[in-house]
Order: sequence, then structure tokens, then C-alpha cells
Amino acid sequence: MIQVTVFQSDNQVTAFKLTGHAESGPYGYDLVCAGVSAVTFGAVNAIMKLCETDLDIDQGADGGYLAVKLPTNISSEKLEKIQWLVKGMIVSLETIEESYGEHIELKFS
Repeated sequence: MIQVTVFQSDNQVTAFKLTGHAESGPYGYDLVCAGVSAVTFGAVNAIMKLCETDLDIDQGADGGYLAVKLPTNISSEKLEKIQWLVKGMIVSLETIEESYGEHIELKFS
């Protein structure tokens, strides 16, 4: 199961972490894994490119682990854009969880 933890402070997302594997199909054909990967890496890439912001990223060499810490020392305009992108990612992950809850779980801390 993929565990997604979203860390928040003062109603702002500060970081998120994904651990585990969906195991909803054979390697290379796991639709839950593919969906979660597309959503999360798409959000990370969008933040870095559209917001011109570097992120603190820790990624497992063999998959199954991604931790992203969002910057705090940036302009309020850039922070707002990043929050919108991350919250969009969360909505997409919640949608996946609604259909495939046995393979992905979101929690907020």
C-alpha cells in the first residue's frame, strides 16, 4: 500500500511523503502506482518549472519513497502558487484513494 502523509502548519502544506508500493498489478502494469507517480511527479515538476523554485527532494533509489519539503523563505505570491499546485495534487490523490483505497491511503499531520 502507498502511504501518503501531508504535513501542514498554519493551514499551509509544508511537506509531503510517499512510502510503499500499491501492488495493484504486476510491475510495469500497476495503474495505481502509475497514477500516483504521474500526479506527484507532475506536481513536483510544475512547482520547479512554473514557480522557478527548487525543492528539497529525497527519493528512494528503487522507488517506494518520495519526500518533498516545500520552501518557506519565498515571496507570498510564489508561496500561494505552490500551495495551489500542491493542493491540486492532493485532490487528485484523494480521487485515486476513493476508487483504490485498498492500495493508497492519505493522512494529514
